[in-house]
Amino acid sequence: MVIKQVSLETVCGVTSRFPDSPYPEVAFAGKSNVGKSSLINALMNRKSLARTSAQPGKTQTINFYNINNEIYFVDLPGYGYARANQEVKAQWGKMVERYLHQSQMLQAVFLLIDIRHEPSGNDKIMYNWIVEQGFHPIIIATKLDKINRSQIQKQVKLIKTTLQAEPDTVVIPFSALSKQGRDEIYALLDRLLEDVRAEEGKQPEEVKD
Repeated sequence: MVIKQVSLETVCGVTSRFPDSPYPEVAFAGKSNVGKSSLINALMNRKSLARTSAQPGKTQTINFYNINNEIYFVDLPGYGYARANQEVKAQWGKMVERYLHQSQMLQAVFLLIDIRHEPSGNDKIMYNWIVEQGFHPIIIATKLDKINRSQIQKQVKLIKTTLQAEPDTVVIPFSALSKQGRDEIYALLDRLLEDVRAEEGKQPEEVKD
């Protein structure tokens, strides 16, 4: 995937109607401070288009980034911030669940997990939530630069075991500093777009006047 054009096209709040996307969507979920904005910026080749809130846990929007006029990166609100009150957490949950359930163009969900630690209770809830909506989560193990290379496979195994993930679950270790893992994500996105185009090619052509 070569990034030629990106823009923040739509921002949806708790009561917003989600856009009718003309392109496939991939969503990014993860707890606050897991490095979601850094990942999205790295994928878009931008330094700060996806911004981290000055106060973690305050971002309550779903952001749609138009990539090359062919796919949307959908940034879901971070979860698990301890200082957020229960009402705010409930709003996040309902908004994310509504998006996962209602989106007609969502093709894949990336779940970000800090590679240094065992997945939290909130991580496990989000993983199961995504599965219940019919998706097979792709795990991005962030903050790769914070551990030794010799620890990678051990931590990847810990993530899969704790989440009780299927054996074939894709886990991509990623570093926002070195960009290691970015090419693997690009390759996955390219395959996804190829599959979508192939499926569209099977659809009956519209009858022209």
